[in-house]
This record gives sequence, structure tokens and C-alpha cells, in this order.
Amino acid sequence: VQLQASGGGLVQAGGSLRLTCAASGGTFRSFGWFRQAPGKEREFVAAVVRYSSGPYYTDSVKGRFTISRDNAKNTLYLEMNSLKPEDTAVYYCAAGDPIISYVRASEGYKYWGQGTQVTVSS
Repeated sequence: VQLQASGGGLVQAGGSLRLTCAASGGTFRSFGWFRQAPGKEREFVAAVVRYSSGPYYTDSVKGRFTISRDNAKNTLYLEMNSLKPEDTAVYYCAAGDPIISYVRASEGYKYWGQGTQVTVSS
């Protein structure tokens, strides 16, 4: 199984980026995005679960970020708008089959991408 994340970059505050995560070698009920800023722990950003309610977002990105998946392409997306400097982090995609109560937990995901850097300048 491989997850290949892409789409990160440098953007000014208020700008937009679209992250993509291409999965190969398996199909997954759940996909998630997590991020890790320098000196901080990895945190949940968003998740989408097939055949379930949701999607799920952390409060700080609600209304600005949109997670989506293309099941035919086995690909995950994260549309990020109105970016803020505090969104600066390495963003990781994850895939797995967590129970709903673990959708927001990194422990719920078995497979991880390599990360893509997002830098938002003020």
C-alpha cells in the first residue's frame, strides 16, 4: 500500500491550496488528513468515511477546508481556502478502517503518506 501526497507549497494568507493523496495497493473505508507544525504534535484535520456520516473536521478548519474523495481513482483531496499562517505544517494523508470514535485519532489509521509541506506567509 502506498499513499502519495502532493500539492503543498508556499501561499500568502488568504490564499488557497489543494492537496491530493493518491492511494494504491488497496481500497479504504476511511481517509484522513493530519498535520504537524514544528514543535507540535500531529493533529487531526479532516476525514471522510465511506458509507458513513460526515465528513469530519477539526473546528479550526471548518468552513475553510473541504475534504473529498474520488473512489474510482482511489484519491483523496483537501481543498484549503482562506489559509492562515497557523495552518503552516506538514500535511499527511492517512488511510484505514477506524471505528467512528477513532476517525479523528492517528491511531485509527494504518497507512500514511510521506507528507507535503504547506507554508502560509502573513
